[in-house]
Amino acid sequence: MNKLIAILSMLVLFAVAGGAGAQDKDRAPEKAVAEAKAAEPAKAAPTPNKGDVAWMLTSTALVLMMSVPALALFYGGMVRAKNMLSMLMQVFVVFSMVTVLWCIYGYSLAFTEGNAYFGGFDRLFLNGTFDNAKGEFSMAATFSKGVVIPELVFVAFQATFAAITCCLILGAFAERAKFSAVLVFIVLWFTFSYAPIAHMVWFWMGPDAYTDPKMLDAINGKAGLLWQWGALDFAGGTVVHINAGVAGLVGAYMIGKRIGYGKEAMPAHNLPMTMIGAALLWVGWFGFNAGSALEANGFAALAFMNTFLATACAVLSWTLGEAIFKGKPTMLGAASGAVAGLVAITPAAGNVGIAGAFVIGTAAGLVCLWGVSGLKKLLGADDSLDVFGVHAVGGILGALLTGVFNSPSLGGPSFPVDWVTGTMTAAKDYSIWGQFIIQAKAVGLTAVWSGVVAFIAYKLVDLTIGLRVPEEEEREGLDVTSHGEAAYRM
Repeated sequence: MNKLIAILSMLVLFAVAGGAGAQDKDRAPEKAVAEAKAAEPAKAAPTPNKGDVAWMLTSTALVLMMSVPALALFYGGMVRAKNMLSMLMQVFVVFSMVTVLWCIYGYSLAFTEGNAYFGGFDRLFLNGTFDNAKGEFSMAATFSKGVVIPELVFVAFQATFAAITCCLILGAFAERAKFSAVLVFIVLWFTFSYAPIAHMVWFWMGPDAYTDPKMLDAINGKAGLLWQWGALDFAGGTVVHINAGVAGLVGAYMIGKRIGYGKEAMPAHNLPMTMIGAALLWVGWFGFNAGSALEANGFAALAFMNTFLATACAVLSWTLGEAIFKGKPTMLGAASGAVAGLVAITPAAGNVGIAGAFVIGTAAGLVCLWGVSGLKKLLGADDSLDVFGVHAVGGILGALLTGVFNSPSLGGPSFPVDWVTGTMTAAKDYSIWGQFIIQAKAVGLTAVWSGVVAFIAYKLVDLTIGLRVPEEEEREGLDVTSHGEAAYRM
């Protein structure tokens, strides 16, 4: 009996031990996975590529050159000699002032999460762009998953856009506005027109925010209004050119015509200087358009080539149009044609193929030639340096044609992106008419928003400090009366 009990006890022990071993064996894969995950190092945060950073710093410097000196010389050469320094001074100081405002609150209002119209206040005074505790710079998203650039680089790049947009307006009421009135108006318009339009068109959460297909609507809902609509604006057709052009036209109406306008000759005083300015604009615009890819990649190359080609086409079409309709091609016309081509290709630069650049550039030269002649007469405003006729008209043309030539059937690079996976899928159902309507809605909203804000801002300035210099100061010239200097010795 004792032997039987001992044998049964041993069998029980073997059974228990075997069961425990089997259980451990079953759990081994789970345990191995858990241990592997625990041992796996945390996924490193993406780091910027030095090539991308170098390209964006270069692009920022190129856009800075577009204002000072390029736009200043382009505008300065077109005014009368007695107002040359006044024009240079306005561009120089407005660019500087807007840069400061951008760093105080403009960037935060345009490029942080808020609502569909305005951003928030997370980046006031650029707070948060550097973590002193960790000694790390914050990163900004690009258009590729896992690809970033230092946020301060993006801040600087976008600062040049904001500043040059405000400077563009100045040409519409050149030679007659008070310097102080110009500065106060720009502060108001920048705050309530430029920043919100930039937010509506360009703000989104970035590709890395898209991690779950179920969250697509929620993530898209945090973007700016026009981004949610699907409006395409690669580098600023709405944000920069239509926005500024409409504000300029409103200013030309509200400030009134120059003394002697339509009765006295008011020729450009230094066309060589205007040509130099236009040439520098062309060079700087490569930073403006190709830099808007935010990376040194194929889309930057496409934007670069489209900018190169469309501008050349516009110079030729404007020159030919002048020769046919006015009898002689002019240097001022060729320079204006270059700017028209640059303006029109801006929203399309990375959104259309080479065929689109040919058409948009050629059309821009002819349409903007009409804008500064036939349309200008119809409007009856003294838009001194044709801000509306070139920038608003060219911007509208480019924005609308972007919707057409973005189509893959016309050579456009339109491939819907699956932001969750970061892959592209061939576009099968692209609707030219549907995208054209979206573009038209974006144009309309921008024009109305800018026009209303500009009207209110001009009115407030006129009621407080007055918009226009006295008649005797205007006749003598703003160089001496406003700044106590003269551009040339007589």
